[in-house]
Amino acid sequence: MAARRFDWLELRPEGLYCRPADLYVDPSRAVPRAVVTHGHSDHARPGHGAVLATAETQAIMGVRMAEDRPRRQSLAFGESLAVGDATVRLEPAGHVLGSAQVVLEHRGERAVVSGDYKRQRDPTAEGFAPVRCDLFVTEATFALPVFRHPAPESEVAKLLQSLRLFPELTHILGVYGLGKCQRMLALIREAGYARPIFLHGALVALTELYQSFGFGFGDIRAVAGATKADLKGALVLAPPSTASDRWARRFGDARVAVASGWMRVRARARQRGAELPLVVSDHADWDALLRTCRETEAEEVWITHGREDALAHALGLAGQKARPLRLAGRDEDGE
Repeated sequence: MAARRFDWLELRPEGLYCRPADLYVDPSRAVPRAVVTHGHSDHARPGHGAVLATAETQAIMGVRMAEDRPRRQSLAFGESLAVGDATVRLEPAGHVLGSAQVVLEHRGERAVVSGDYKRQRDPTAEGFAPVRCDLFVTEATFALPVFRHPAPESEVAKLLQSLRLFPELTHILGVYGLGKCQRMLALIREAGYARPIFLHGALVALTELYQSFGFGFGDIRAVAGATKADLKGALVLAPPSTASDRWARRFGDARVAVASGWMRVRARARQRGAELPLVVSDHADWDALLRTCRETEAEEVWITHGREDALAHALGLAGQKARPLRLAGRDEDGE
């Protein structure tokens, strides 16, 4: 009997397992050997025996999990590595600094595991590069037609317009600490905002890590060292959970903005206390997901965390074989 295609990849309780390489991709539990697509905590977990990732992701994991001591091996984009009876390669995913797609080849078949990815430009992450393959394993965080992300520059323009209209108000911008914070800083500076920008303490370490990789964000200061006069009418970046809680009360009558793809949904914006919801996402939207699956020319698509059934249905209508892949432990909200 002929071997079933892609039978060398299997879903285990720990995550997606590549048998000929004896490794897991973004496992949700500690395993002997893992390849990690990027540094977000629902993909990069502690406790692995060995971790293969880009140098940037390894550095991010070092900051976020300082006590973790796996054997680390870095792989540059486009560099191939023989692991067991398979070949592993990493290609840019465009999600955050160092984020990668994992290209696995075995027995003449090529599978690509996307990790999280986006197709929009990001001055702080290397752009997504479609890879032709036989099997494409894609995320589906925003896999509904309602999610069509506008140009991030237009959303940044809304923020700067608010700063001009309400110069007496401190503006608190809710951003996730890895990727969104640094992307927004870069976009805001590109748009011409030259005043100091203040950071919540939880955002400082990873922003400094980005700076160590050569990214410049202008005059960045910690909120902890600022006076009330410094902060009046200033732009402050903070984790979304703090943007509208007790921490934010120190700024008095402030205006709260939140940058996330979920700001397309009014209920999410209200939940975050966002007076100024900015639809800026680090994930592919509906159109980008469909386009990417088509561009890979994959014979089959496996779909992970998110609106899996909706995307599988749409791909099936377009003539591409697709099925949901139920991966546990993925956080769809932390984007």
